[in-house]
Amino acid sequence: MPVNGQPAAPLLLLEDDAGLIDGLEYTLQKNGFTVETVRTVKEALHRLASHDIDYRLLLLDVTLPDGTGFDVCKKVRETDSRIPIIFLTASDEEVNVIRGLDCGADDYITKPFRIGELCSRIRALLRRSSLSDKAKSLGGLTIDFAAGRVYLDGQPIELTRAEYRLLSLLVRNAGRIVTRDMILSELWDSAGDFVDDNTLSVYIRRLREKTESDPSHPQRLITVRGLGYRFEP
Repeated sequence: MPVNGQPAAPLLLLEDDAGLIDGLEYTLQKNGFTVETVRTVKEALHRLASHDIDYRLLLLDVTLPDGTGFDVCKKVRETDSRIPIIFLTASDEEVNVIRGLDCGADDYITKPFRIGELCSRIRALLRRSSLSDKAKSLGGLTIDFAAGRVYLDGQPIELTRAEYRLLSLLVRNAGRIVTRDMILSELWDSAGDFVDDNTLSVYIRRLREKTESDPSHPQRLITVRGLGYRFEP
């Protein structure tokens, strides 16, 4: 069954729990996705390196027999900055959430999870990854949405996946207030409860350190107290 009228999207699932694999494969296929499953880091890297299948999204468990999903994520991000990645894990500690997002993941869902919630997040990421907007320049800051790159006064700046997505959302809404609820809805869906006010503040502070001449007195990323944030062109 196609998703939103599109051909089934091939997903790579890295998971070593046999019971969870059976349920995930069945339900994801019923929801219109094709799934290839591997059970070790070695297998995952081999499949990705073979280029036999153009995977649209990766579902990665964290703890595996020969390493972690973080290892796979970091390796993928060395050559592919755009493929969406979701971590599946039993751990909901904030340090692991931030580690996963900082190493390049797009989303993070903890076990046990509702399969409907997972499918919703997958679809949202696939929609966003299909966008190919032209570059946008505002006040010396340029975002090349198609290439996933950001430049400040012509010089490239390094952002984590989460920082890039947050900055892109603010720039797309330049001059308008973007509320916390809007950020959760657009970047982590309505179920992204792990992104609390403190975590969001950390991302904003990091962006200011990388894009503002004086992060303590920001001119681009403005806090609108009690409401959210605004990007000033």
